[in-house]
Amino acid sequence: MARVGTVNGFGIVGTGVIATMHAAAIATLPGARLTAVTDVVAEAATAFAAARGCAAEPSLDALLARPDIDVVCVCVPSGQHAEVGVRAARAGKHLVVEKPIDVTLAAADRLIEAARAAGVRLTVISQHRFDPGLIELKRLLSDGALGRLVLAEASTKWYRTQGYYDSAAWRGTWAMDGGSLMNQGVHYVDLLRWCMGPVTEVTAVCATQAHQVEVEDTALAIVRFGSGAVGTILSSTAAFPGFPQRLEVTGTDGTVIVEDGRIVRRAFGPRAGTDPGARPGDGAAGAAADPAAIDVASHAAQIADLLAAIEEGREPAVDGQAGRDALEIVSAVYESARTGQSVCVSRGDDPP
Repeated sequence: MARVGTVNGFGIVGTGVIATMHAAAIATLPGARLTAVTDVVAEAATAFAAARGCAAEPSLDALLARPDIDVVCVCVPSGQHAEVGVRAARAGKHLVVEKPIDVTLAAADRLIEAARAAGVRLTVISQHRFDPGLIELKRLLSDGALGRLVLAEASTKWYRTQGYYDSAAWRGTWAMDGGSLMNQGVHYVDLLRWCMGPVTEVTAVCATQAHQVEVEDTALAIVRFGSGAVGTILSSTAAFPGFPQRLEVTGTDGTVIVEDGRIVRRAFGPRAGTDPGARPGDGAAGAAADPAAIDVASHAAQIADLLAAIEEGREPAVDGQAGRDALEIVSAVYESARTGQSVCVSRGDDPP
């Protein structure tokens, strides 16, 4: 368990691309220290550890047995998140789980219950909630500045080469990865749900347009919210050269548009005046075209929130249920696309 008021030791399970981000985020936090890593490819763990001055453990069990590790970052393929997370929780470790929480709701439920039973804190990475533009948008929504919400759009039009999918056998599989919506678009699915409240119904189509994979590389959904608002979700890894992730929220009194974590347009009705905000840039940038090009600050902010939650005895800002909520919407999109029918998601009577 975490040692309150002292430096918390971190372990990372899985030393692929996203583990680099976790290590960099941990390095920025005064209350955190990367202690050890492990990977099924021992040479990868050894090289990763040598570059960061920490230990490389030969197995997950060995890493979990270390008393100087308080928090485990789960950076394995998505379909193994619950498997690794449950073992870490039972070992008394707090959890930072990469998105999505897992690829099935049953696995998500196992992980949430394991963390609850062990009395450990669980946060599922949704680092964009900590982006300045999203924090400001959430404040505007809480203040009622946009009026009654009527429409929202969440768009992830990214580009991944076939080589990206071919780089590991688990990529582009239903069992371990999921498609563009599960892997890339889930971030803005979470933000859509966070800002607009529960989704009650989904009608969707999915297609594999430009890659040799078993999953979809393009997904499009129409959603209804419990509030009565409607919206769309678009996710693709076939949109060359890749474009900023975009969240657009419209109410009876105004509209706010966020791209890659910053507000690029805000317009309010006569009662509030107008503010056109910044103009969006052109062309591909950052993670839109490169999965390794992610800013560390928001990851660090979410991990810092977990450490604060441990110390304060509260749930993290993005807990296991939040991760499950996003997964539930993604799962509904896939079910609707598979059956050709609209899918009910939830009663929609809980607040955003």
